[in-house]
Amino acid sequence: MKYQVTATRTEINGCINLPASKSISNRVLIINALCYNPYVAKNLSDSDDTRVLEQALFSNSNKFDIGHAGTAMRFLTAFLSKIVGEWEITGSERMKQRPIGILVDALNELGARIEYIEKDGFPPLKIFGSHLKGKTLELDGSISSQYISALLLIAPTIENGLTLALKGEITSRSYIELTLKLMARFGIQYKWEGNTITVPEQNYLPGEFTVEADWSGASYWYQMLALAEKGEILLENLQIDSLQGDANIAGWFKQLGVQSTQKSDGILLSKSTSSLPAKLEFDFIENPDVAQTMACLCVAKKIPFYFSGLKTLKIKETDRIAALQNELKKFGATVTEPAHGELAWDGTIDASTAEKIPIIKTYHDHRMALAFAPMVLAGYNLDIEDPMVVTKSYPSFWEDLKQVGFAVKVL
Repeated sequence: MKYQVTATRTEINGCINLPASKSISNRVLIINALCYNPYVAKNLSDSDDTRVLEQALFSNSNKFDIGHAGTAMRFLTAFLSKIVGEWEITGSERMKQRPIGILVDALNELGARIEYIEKDGFPPLKIFGSHLKGKTLELDGSISSQYISALLLIAPTIENGLTLALKGEITSRSYIELTLKLMARFGIQYKWEGNTITVPEQNYLPGEFTVEADWSGASYWYQMLALAEKGEILLENLQIDSLQGDANIAGWFKQLGVQSTQKSDGILLSKSTSSLPAKLEFDFIENPDVAQTMACLCVAKKIPFYFSGLKTLKIKETDRIAALQNELKKFGATVTEPAHGELAWDGTIDASTAEKIPIIKTYHDHRMALAFAPMVLAGYNLDIEDPMVVTKSYPSFWEDLKQVGFAVKVL
């Protein structure tokens, strides 16, 4: 199935009820399971990733297929390693290509017993849940923050707690901070000094919790307003003072002509008349999930860019660096990778590679569909393959587009 997406107007106005944060929802689900919380978290994300994790945690089975849900794979691996029993966890073919050896090695050092069913270092896994004993683990700080968060979430429940000594540059620090802040909301004390995080053995304290709106989902509306000629969008239940690191984009988009005003019921985005920068340079080491948003925006606005801090993009739902290069070339933009974890574009459009109606492959990656669709506001007509991949994080995306005047046609 494909969707043909077109913009019926250059002005967008509306009120959008953003999805709840998938990142917060998934962490809170694990915390609630660890402390047998009698309170059900309010406003949980209805994304595929959160549904898969929730179903696994409440399942009577000992075998789980989490599909494309990377967070669920990492978090469940750590969680099940300390739950007595014999468990199997698998996923999609892409998931079987995504490495998990670093997390498995770390858990086995703590006393877990985890075996590879097919290929060393990759899912599927057989997990024999057991008693874990804490120690100091040394980990490369540039690995996926999901490995680190998975270990931190179970750290208070491990005998003697856990100390993580992170070496080198820390990738996606904001997601590690999010994990620790949520743990603190449920009574956990910790220390983060330099590159060392220490979590003593202690009990999570059950309590009520409401999940806030998703800042990663908000990024596509910032992108749309930056591309529109004028308009205002109210993003309901979104807070500038947020637990989520992606709230930083409110500052980024000021230079792209989008102002953020906190209201009682959300954030109002409005268009300013400020001039655009000659070139954009961003380090995405804290916010890798918005890299696709910014790359698509820059090509649509003809703004050259240099992006760094993107090392983890190669092990996401797809190799996002290669995917961006492939799909942006359909707009005539040759995006280069100057070094590992970098993307650059000089602003040149090659008409010989530009397609009249680009057909965007999504590579089983929700953020490809979400980031490319807004480009129609720059005058493009697009076809999006496998459009329902957005249900991984933003199930109502296409309906929200229609609400503000986009035309979305099934092909």
